[in-house]
Amino acid sequence: MAIALSHGGATQYASLERSKELLVGTKEGVAILEQDAAGSWKLVHRGLPDLHISSIIMPSKGDLIFAGAFHGSIHASADGGRTWERRDTGLTQDDVYSMAWVERDGGVRLYAGTEPAHLFFSDDFGGSWTELPGIRNVESIPNWTFPAPPHVAHTKHITFDPANPDIMMVSIEQGGLLTSTDAGHTFKDLEGFHDDVHRILVHPEDSNRIFMTGGNGVYVSTDGGVTWDHRTDRTDNIGGYPDTLVLHPRQPDLMFIGAAHSNPGSWRESHYAGAKVSRSNDAGKSWIQVKSGLPDDLQGSIEAMCLEDHGDSFSIFFGTTAGEVFSSQDGGEHWSLIMEGLTPISKGGHYRALTTA
Repeated sequence: MAIALSHGGATQYASLERSKELLVGTKEGVAILEQDAAGSWKLVHRGLPDLHISSIIMPSKGDLIFAGAFHGSIHASADGGRTWERRDTGLTQDDVYSMAWVERDGGVRLYAGTEPAHLFFSDDFGGSWTELPGIRNVESIPNWTFPAPPHVAHTKHITFDPANPDIMMVSIEQGGLLTSTDAGHTFKDLEGFHDDVHRILVHPEDSNRIFMTGGNGVYVSTDGGVTWDHRTDRTDNIGGYPDTLVLHPRQPDLMFIGAAHSNPGSWRESHYAGAKVSRSNDAGKSWIQVKSGLPDDLQGSIEAMCLEDHGDSFSIFFGTTAGEVFSSQDGGEHWSLIMEGLTPISKGGHYRALTTA
């Protein structure tokens, strides 16, 4: 089995055995890494090398892998990522920031989020796409913007209630968090947090418990998003600019987070993100930095993270704007650099602010 690591794609996987193939979304395509019998990882193929990959998803039904690209639309592969074809009929925006999928009505529905912030879905594995205009019919839309030019907000992350595929949440960067109870046809704004929302996770056993990362730290809701507890802020020692977040599906109070020291505006002067990984065993109430095999701080930003549950243990992977992939194969106890020298694993142009050359 293969899994994927990308900024705006899937982050949770489950399998009977640990996967030994990893597809990585990079600035120059989908890099396919394979682990050999000795445990070393090798770069064996690169698909879509002319595209900056934002997101990779692997729907449970069918044999297709989908990749979204910044200013490069959506592509599908039927051979494990070796060859690709464009699948974007009906997609009116080609700057794809996020992709997700969910099983519903006996099939699979794909979602794609773009810049400007729009939302699309496909029920035929990308054969055709339909816009869901309700995302742009909310009160917050006049405030949607983005700090960097051209100051246009994007649909950063898409997630679902594990108990009901018609309940979904979409984060707008920058603009807030939207929720829908009818599979994305209508939305409403949630409130009570800083409007720079990055990622959302819903507790797999209690849909009222929601976890958020954003430009002003970590927020947690225990009442379905009505109220929020601000758990960390920009001064916290886990890092003031958290983005990536994963939890263990069978031990959901166990979480890992990736965060830069401060927001990207500071990177342009320092060329240093000071990123780190931290672990929580109590659903985000407290965090401890992970150091076993990792530097105290990374020069690059951690822009992608995924977790694979494989029976007796689980694996975690994360990628950086410096083109590095780190992994723990034993549940986060020990870490190692498994690949370097890739092109940046980066949201949009984040890597440019961290280039030291």
